Amino acid sequence: MARLILFPAIDLKDGRCVRLTRGEMASATVFNDDPAAQATLFEQAGFAWLHCVDLDGAFAGRSANPAAIRSIRAATVLPIQLGGGIRDMAAIEGWIAAGITRVVLGTAALTNPALVKDAARTFPGQIVVGADARGGRIATEGWAAVSELTPIDLARKFEDAGVAAILFTDVDGDGLLGGVNVAATAALARAVRIPVIASGGVGSLADVEALLAVDEPNIAGVVIGRALYDGRIDAGAALELANTVRTR
Repeated sequence: MARLILFPAIDLKDGRCVRLTRGEMASATVFNDDPAAQATLFEQAGFAWLHCVDLDGAFAGRSANPAAIRSIRAATVLPIQLGGGIRDMAAIEGWIAAGITRVVLGTAALTNPALVKDAARTFPGQIVVGADARGGRIATEGWAAVSELTPIDLARKFEDAGVAAILFTDVDGDGLLGGVNVAATAALARAVRIPVIASGGVGSLADVEALLAVDEPNIAGVVIGRALYDGRIDAGAALELANTVRTR
């Protein structure tokens, strides 16, 4: 019985919960000044995970919202998946010691794959590779730089490394509510054995339905952001749908 895990997103900028459009910091819309309160709301709604991104950290190359992240950790019992500016072993160790369940490594996965593999050995099941794509190519440094690698190219580098998941974000659709990139997500999920989490563009329950309709067991979950904050997606209805038993 496979289920699709829904990861409500808490994106942090200047200590507040925001959503961006296509990864542009200047496009930030503030949805909650209190990240801890937002985490509590998501827990009360019935979600089983939280997905947190330190947006300032992604650009700075180091954690920039530690107080907000720690307040979220203190406010909820939910496991937390955290990304943004985590680029060395000390940062990885520090956040896991602070109670973060999974650490997402994006820029480091491209620039320092040895670090990712070392971290995956040291912390089994707690390292996620972030595969963020602009125009089908991996974007790094807070999505500001674009490489020549495709998400499949990047994911295959870690096929036997023991990472927990590949977080695939379609940056071109992020924050636009125009629909998750189901085709690219499914192609990635079929190309590797590592579980894939979809992200970017989720705007309605139809996106969750589309991911389920692919009937690809290696699509493990989906991150939902703006659509939850502005009410386009009802948490209860989404969770009920995501718990639908898939056929294989």
